[in-house]
Amino acid sequence: MATATFPKKPPSPNNAYVVAHVEPTPATQVYLPEIFKGLAVAMKHFFRNTKEMVRNERPDPVTESIAKGITTISYPEQKRPYPERFRGLHRLTQRDDGSPRCVACLCCSTACPAQCIFIEAGEYPEGDPRRGYERYPVKFVIDELRCIFCGYCVEACPCDAIRMDTGLHAVPYDSRDQFIYRKDLLLAQASRDGSHLTANPRHEPGDETHPGVTREHMTH
Repeated sequence: MATATFPKKPPSPNNAYVVAHVEPTPATQVYLPEIFKGLAVAMKHFFRNTKEMVRNERPDPVTESIAKGITTISYPEQKRPYPERFRGLHRLTQRDDGSPRCVACLCCSTACPAQCIFIEAGEYPEGDPRRGYERYPVKFVIDELRCIFCGYCVEACPCDAIRMDTGLHAVPYDSRDQFIYRKDLLLAQASRDGSHLTANPRHEPGDETHPGVTREHMTH
């Protein structure tokens, strides 16, 4: 039976050398020289940043490149912009009359792998042109603690009713209830440009431009 052969480990490079052992001295064991060196570096950056701040010479980390050696910004006064496709906190888009575009089809809650969306569907009242065509969410709740921000709910929604384009990330709270986002809060969330509407207008039942079957078609 033939045995497998493995390549041999290459020899060590010729520039390898043995590190000599140095006996510790009292000066190295107290670490005082290194502590003073660290303090000197910290004070150097402190005075430099203070001088640039007083003279208003600090570069804007959002629009300008950060100076060499400085890798921090003064958050939250200064914030870096998120990418356009950043998945922030959820929002529900609205119609022109302020009602939610959600039709309570449960596609988002079905597609959610974390099962963090709860929807209770309801019918529009008598006389509303949308009654019989679509429903609306009586309750729409998202548990932001369970959400994994995968974006599947946004992709599954056929009405562009749920979005994650707020540009906001979850802030720390002191109770779990504050992470439960209900319908009113989701409707109040705006996109980055401050709009509560959607960029994909939809023809509603009852409109002359509605491309689907209307109630008048039912008489033919």
